[in-house]
Amino acid sequence: MVVKKFYLFGDRERSTREVDVGDPKTVDALRRGLAGVFNILSPERIHFYDSHGPIRTIEGVLRSELVGITVDGHPVRNPQQAPGIPVFGNHFEIYPDHLGNHDRLFNKYGSVIRTNNMGRVTYLTNDPDIAALAFRDNEYFTKAPSSASHPLFGIRDQTALFLCDTESPAWKEAHKFIPPSMTPRAVRHYTPLLQRSVDAVFNVLDIFDTDGQAFNVYHLTAKLASQVICHLVLGVDLHHFDAVDSPVHPIMVLLQRYLTLNRRVQTKGACGYILTGDPVALQKTRKELYGLIEEAVITCQEQNAAGGTNSDLPIQTAALHATCLVDYLARATDEHGNKLRHEYILSNTLALVGAGFVTSSSFLSWLIYSLVTYPGQQARLLQELVDHGASIDKQWTYDEIQSLAFLDAFVKETQRMHSPSFQPARNVKQDLILPGGWALPEGSILIPSIPHLHRHPAHWENPDRFEPNRRATEQVKNRHRSVYVPFASGPRGCIGFNVALQEVKVALAELVYRYEFVNATDEGIEYDPDFIVIRPVNFYVRAIRRTDWPAQSSA
Repeated sequence: MVVKKFYLFGDRERSTREVDVGDPKTVDALRRGLAGVFNILSPERIHFYDSHGPIRTIEGVLRSELVGITVDGHPVRNPQQAPGIPVFGNHFEIYPDHLGNHDRLFNKYGSVIRTNNMGRVTYLTNDPDIAALAFRDNEYFTKAPSSASHPLFGIRDQTALFLCDTESPAWKEAHKFIPPSMTPRAVRHYTPLLQRSVDAVFNVLDIFDTDGQAFNVYHLTAKLASQVICHLVLGVDLHHFDAVDSPVHPIMVLLQRYLTLNRRVQTKGACGYILTGDPVALQKTRKELYGLIEEAVITCQEQNAAGGTNSDLPIQTAALHATCLVDYLARATDEHGNKLRHEYILSNTLALVGAGFVTSSSFLSWLIYSLVTYPGQQARLLQELVDHGASIDKQWTYDEIQSLAFLDAFVKETQRMHSPSFQPARNVKQDLILPGGWALPEGSILIPSIPHLHRHPAHWENPDRFEPNRRATEQVKNRHRSVYVPFASGPRGCIGFNVALQEVKVALAELVYRYEFVNATDEGIEYDPDFIVIRPVNFYVRAIRRTDWPAQSSA
């Protein structure tokens, strides 16, 4: 037995421990052992010191009376926080431009920062190494919206896949049944439905063109994304494009209000419960929304029963035969004859509608923004469509959409520069030390900040330049796996990414072939700081019906 004293640089008084190091053969073996003792998540980053300086050998460690530990050459340190003011903390330091202000704080304080919004403390990171650790669901990190500091706390639901804690019994069951409905094979089956839903918007865009009228892009894409997702999930036509002034369906009105209220409550911390009526309004809206979703689910199931299409289906192929995802959830059966519990169908239906709508509506807006903002991109995309046989009455297949290489690069570059998602929060399960020596306490919330990962200058060349061609470079092909995470990653990453990408690609293929989009915005684009994703609020364009197209490129 060989016992040595070790301590963490930066916290000698509290951290000194006697550790039986046994008989380590290598420095790396010693690092791994001590990482477990001190909860240092990246053992390879540990360095040893004594009163004489760095220690690089096992023999040096064994000779020393007291050995100090650094991480990446840094002492263990607490993330810094900008000076705040009583009650409000950093709220006015961050809002309304939380994207720009978080970037400024990263530049000032380092790769992990601490913020205090009216009593609600959150940590954020722009370091892909730390993001990769956070996205694992293990003894150190998890996703637990039931924590009051979690951004999804106001809409938490322990029976819904996206909104429950990983430790909830519902997560394992829902995670077994829902992902098979989102596989590439399933999305191939959905592609005609996606195109029919998208094409409904032509009626309104043609009228806008005839009248020479510009329109608010997000207002249109919100209607479009909700039309698509409700058709896919509920089998319902929302009739959003029967006329220019067709009202937004009540489900979507309530859903947007629900998400906005949750964001307001979470950004105002504990004070939000005292100073505003938002928490009460949030719960009232939740009740109304669940009521409408339940009606839609019952209607769908009754229609399928009346049509004789309600028999059980094997889970791996059920999506290929179900009329919509609600029908799938009711009929999919595992190898033991078990189905998703009835009480989980309602909550997961709402989660599917909400997640599908909120991201796609904003993302479609930013895709149109990229078309009209970055020179040459729209023409290049149109040329690719023509070269692949696009026409006014073209019926796209899944494989044809997947073969459009520039469309794929354009979508991913837009997602890099204008990701709607920004706060995939994870809960810290015990005191730990991250790369860089950053210490986080048990119970804290860490957010890998997607927009700041996607534009990190250490990982992206000219990060603020829109360049779809970068996807083909060796630098991007060999990039850090967590420097581009539009759908997060790990066990709690977004399971709907196949559907989301196919939806926006079909939409772009149809819209760009039929219309030329022209910017009609006279001021700088602003985003909504009170929404759960990044959505533009004052972005206007004209959609001009095309009358001629380029010739196909020569082979």
